[in-house]
Amino acid sequence: MTLLSSWGRLGTHMHRIVGLTDPARVAPLIGAGQGPGLARGMGRSYGDACLNPEGTLWLTEGLDRFVSFDEQSGRLVCNAGVLLRDIQQLSVPRGWILPVTPGTQMVTVGGAIANDVHGKNHHLLGTFGDHVLRLKLIRTDGEVIECSPTQRPEWFAATVGGLGLTGVIVEAEIQLRRVAGPWLDTEIVPYANLEEFFHLADATEADWEHSVSWVDCITGDGGRGLFMRANPAPAQACPEPRRRQLTVPVVPPFSLVNKLSVLPFNTAYYRLKKWKAGRSLAHYEPFLYPLDNLHEWNRLYGPKGFFQYQSVVPREVGREAVQSMLREVARHGEGSFLAVLKTFSERPAVGMLSFPRAGVTLTLDLPNKGERTSALLGRLDALVQEAGGRLYPAKDARMPRTLFESGYPRLNEFLKYRDPNISSGLSRRLMGS
Repeated sequence: MTLLSSWGRLGTHMHRIVGLTDPARVAPLIGAGQGPGLARGMGRSYGDACLNPEGTLWLTEGLDRFVSFDEQSGRLVCNAGVLLRDIQQLSVPRGWILPVTPGTQMVTVGGAIANDVHGKNHHLLGTFGDHVLRLKLIRTDGEVIECSPTQRPEWFAATVGGLGLTGVIVEAEIQLRRVAGPWLDTEIVPYANLEEFFHLADATEADWEHSVSWVDCITGDGGRGLFMRANPAPAQACPEPRRRQLTVPVVPPFSLVNKLSVLPFNTAYYRLKKWKAGRSLAHYEPFLYPLDNLHEWNRLYGPKGFFQYQSVVPREVGREAVQSMLREVARHGEGSFLAVLKTFSERPAVGMLSFPRAGVTLTLDLPNKGERTSALLGRLDALVQEAGGRLYPAKDARMPRTLFESGYPRLNEFLKYRDPNISSGLSRRLMGS
């Protein structure tokens, strides 16, 4: 048995580990009668979606082979354990890029599908699942299911965003997007309040591919922030930037994110970025994945770990709901370095349990202070539920079952496609098994 945690480092749990390296050997390994198991990639989910405490984890990192890549059409076929980073390194020099990625490249293709990840361009390109042409799923009873938006579409809709609970994804075909090179034309626009944020968000969608906002949650009323947007740039004769990789070497004895550090950090960050406001040329990696060069950054939150809390609420009540949540965080006194605000479009969700929906999404990183943090999260839950919103399961470690059920109206439909021999900490907490 091996002790493992998720990216939030909220606790470690014993697991029996089974490594998957050969797609042809997956069926016998996951059907070996060892009790309910769960596929796990890089473990970058923040809560218990990637954990199966006291059970089996099927590690998919070894399923890391490229099967084929058509440089004319941009169609890529690969195993589910391939990292998004490795796809980008293969495809960008050849004029193709992943259309949608989350805030880190260090996730597997299988994980990106299972959580139907989104990025900074939902208004234009939707979620990762929108660009999956086909996937191969193996059930624990040995059944192999090949599905796509047109072939067995109900299985496709259950598996995309299905949290790994319908089977083990072993292979996927993905449509990449043509790109001139690795460069982005970027702009930083400071704003003073939520009204300005929403004005910028609306004005940006028609002309910019990527948009995201950092908001200073210490102000307490949705005050100042930094709106960042970008478009693919034409081909540039620029040298590749040097990648300076740093590592947080140890876990400090207490969280370095606290009420003494957040205020000066947020003030300095806002002033620095405001000073640099305007247009510039940037490589896609630091813009899309700003923390990937700081390895093990989750250690900054100390031995008790942290919660990442991401909600989405309908646009018509978005300003009031977000403002109320920011006030609660400011009243709590701890604040967040990483408070991200952005909008989702009306684009329909691919999966039955896909998180994005039309509205505004707020993401907060909060150090685990025990009951005090739990009380804050409970107040945020109430605001989200009152607004008719939902939380992102990939980042959740403690949401109430009632909020999950109200936020995901297709849950009962999804349950018909669950593999009875696959289970996670999250599924037992929110679905009963």
